[in-house]
Amino acid sequence: MSTLQLSLAIIGGLVLALIVAYNAWTSRRNAPKRALPQEHEATADAAQRREPGFDADAAALVPGEIQGLDRGTEPAPHAVDASDALELPVPASSLERRPGLDPLIDVIAPLQAEQQVSGDAALAALPPTRRAGSKPFAIEGLNDATQQWETPAPGQRYQSFQAGVQLANRMGALNEIEFSEFVVKAQAFADAINAAPDFPDMLQEVARARELDQFASEHDAQLMFMLRARQAAWSPGYVQQNAARLGFVPGAMPGRLVLPAATQGLPPVLTLAFDTQAALADDPEQSAIRDISLTLDVAQVHRTEQPFARLREVATALCQAMDGVLCDQNGTPLPAMAMDPIAADLELLYDQLDGRDLSAGSVLARRLFS
Repeated sequence: MSTLQLSLAIIGGLVLALIVAYNAWTSRRNAPKRALPQEHEATADAAQRREPGFDADAAALVPGEIQGLDRGTEPAPHAVDASDALELPVPASSLERRPGLDPLIDVIAPLQAEQQVSGDAALAALPPTRRAGSKPFAIEGLNDATQQWETPAPGQRYQSFQAGVQLANRMGALNEIEFSEFVVKAQAFADAINAAPDFPDMLQEVARARELDQFASEHDAQLMFMLRARQAAWSPGYVQQNAARLGFVPGAMPGRLVLPAATQGLPPVLTLAFDTQAALADDPEQSAIRDISLTLDVAQVHRTEQPFARLREVATALCQAMDGVLCDQNGTPLPAMAMDPIAADLELLYDQLDGRDLSAGSVLARRLFS
């Protein structure tokens, strides 16, 4: 073999080795980021695993830290420590109304029985469905012992009842057909327990339903933001690991995580979601996720939880930890300065809901905006 042939063979081998190395590097670079093993996570650098907004180091998160975004000045009304927010009690205003029928958002028809009715008999007479069209329908009895309105219960005694149907929800206002279905169901229950119903005027109640629905439509806010990967995609485990550091827990559906409210049993403060198919894949760690959503249902969460401020903190932390960029729901990068007007609008919205006795996060608000 001549010197030239030997040189060409060596050069060819080097080129081939470089191509293989480059392809391996590219594949590794573009592979979805995976969650760290627990032992590695425990020894990771503190700067990589700090939890902004949920511990004493939250002050390290300052305006302007979201990568690639000009955050501008953080508004003072939203400079909140989430650990403090978790200690805030739910105001009495959200608890002062009982969770049953309420004339503010329900049509209520009194039902007076001729004699006492047992809870077992009342339960047997209830209609099989608890809806009139798309509206929740309910029957309550005045407990003879406690003198409190409640859903009929076995072993209790009642003589006064009331039937109700909700005036409006996110499906729209109560209409004439739904009102008629309400009357039919309430009348059937009244006949079964020998009670005399007193139904309100249909046209008046339907008009009231339309007015309430108009108010609700103008004051219903569901905010959704997107976090998009800048370079390498994320695996489901990687997303879950970073979200868990901020207090998120698995939701009821695959690909859904929630940030619980301070009071157990209330709706979550925030919802984080990603592709369900990626979460259900045979090998989730091989699934590539390029964007996740952060959602806030304003009317379902009380303002004392500071939900929007916490959303901003969570978005900041996740963008930093996962090398992402904050976008609107259409995927357009969102300047941080655009968040300040939203915060101001939300404060006005909260005040308007309070003025209507439908404070965000209250029982009535959660029913109306559902």
